[in-house]
Amino acid sequence: MRYLFSFLLCLSSFASFAQNPKLKIKHLTGDLYVYTSYNTYKGALTDANAVYLVTNKGVVVIDAPWDATQFQPFLDSIQAKHHQKVVLAIATHSHGDRAGGLAFFKSKGIKTYTNKLTDEILKTNKEPRAEYTFTNDTTFTVGQYKINTYYAGKGHTKDNLVVWFPKDKVLFGGCLIKSTEANDLGYIAESDLAAWPKSIENLKQKYPETKFVITGHDAWGNRESLDHTQKLLKEKK
Repeated sequence: MRYLFSFLLCLSSFASFAQNPKLKIKHLTGDLYVYTSYNTYKGALTDANAVYLVTNKGVVVIDAPWDATQFQPFLDSIQAKHHQKVVLAIATHSHGDRAGGLAFFKSKGIKTYTNKLTDEILKTNKEPRAEYTFTNDTTFTVGQYKINTYYAGKGHTKDNLVVWFPKDKVLFGGCLIKSTEANDLGYIAESDLAAWPKSIENLKQKYPETKFVITGHDAWGNRESLDHTQKLLKEKK
């Protein structure tokens, strides 16, 4: 009985690690995964969605956990789950729920990237910057996959990027796109409300066959979130 109790205790500990309440990982499609982390915003616990792609040459991470205490557990989870290391990380804009992991990732020997606009903002704010930058829309090839960055225009911020996974027709919109659960536009102190609707329209035209749209916060789903974002912007006028 004593040995059985010890076994069950170990099993319980493993389950607790696998179900880390501060970091949730969910398979999306193919080799793509959505991970959700949490932080406090306006006194309330708030989620932040991001994605990673498992290739035969390592894992590509888009953005970073919002909670710095989850940086290492995140890498540990990827290693345990996929037996792969993260080799490349792209931050989609300068806010902490996106670019907050740049210094940590760099310290682990991971190649980090932002667009030039994001780099300029981080430099101005004296915040950690990526090792590499790019100016135009860029295609990254890692292992058997291609990953496209696209700048649709100003919106949530002036530097917000989206990332397109062409094989699976998945659009990671980040904070440029609002969840259908959202009742408002959230933090807009650095937003361009006049340009934002056009940026969403650019996304619709650029990726007409999107199967999944991953939003920066709240529940993610399909192209309905693009329409919902435009609706919220129209109501804001």
